[in-house]
Amino acid sequence: MGVLRGLLDGAACDDVAALYGEEAGFRSHVHMARHGFGRGEYRYFAYPLPPLVADLRGILYPRLTSIANRWHERMGMAVRFPAEHAEFLARCHDAGQRRPTPLLLQYGAGDYNCLHQDLYGEHVFPLQAAVLLSAPGEDFAGGEFVLTEQRPRMQSRAAVVPLAKGDAVVFAVNARPVRGSLGDYRVTMRHGVSEIRSGRRHTLGVIFHDAA
Repeated sequence: MGVLRGLLDGAACDDVAALYGEEAGFRSHVHMARHGFGRGEYRYFAYPLPPLVADLRGILYPRLTSIANRWHERMGMAVRFPAEHAEFLARCHDAGQRRPTPLLLQYGAGDYNCLHQDLYGEHVFPLQAAVLLSAPGEDFAGGEFVLTEQRPRMQSRAAVVPLAKGDAVVFAVNARPVRGSLGDYRVTMRHGVSEIRSGRRHTLGVIFHDAA
């Protein structure tokens, strides 16, 4: 897990968050409570993605591929990832994963997101990013980003990631390797958002694989 401080400036955050109120540009609208995911809602973008979202995907992906390939090597996984995002997307689309996965999430008072993983098909890039578009303490209270790590034969461990408006957290989609006394082992990761006590919180999710 790593935090990219100030990835987006305040104006860019506001512009992206404002897209949530528009009907055009999205392929689906999910109300979490209907599916037992928590409370709140989110919208998946349609292709073509907004330029800023497409740019983030294209800029972040090549900076993460070396980590992704190193993780797969350490976990004994044969799949390796190409240097360019377009080539990886072609792999997804050839396998029937053609629906874009970047999304905008909106939470109000009392909303939360249950611990989960964003797995959408056979081809999964092992890292993703979430950009906080709202200002803690000003736009909302509560709503901390939470990660849990399920270690083999041990109890799970949780971490709260402090974020400011415009910060991005980069984290594992499914599993990551950890060095132990007998070598590397896998830990299963999940992420979520604690309850919003007041206000409204918007987040941009940047997932690099597409969905089936």
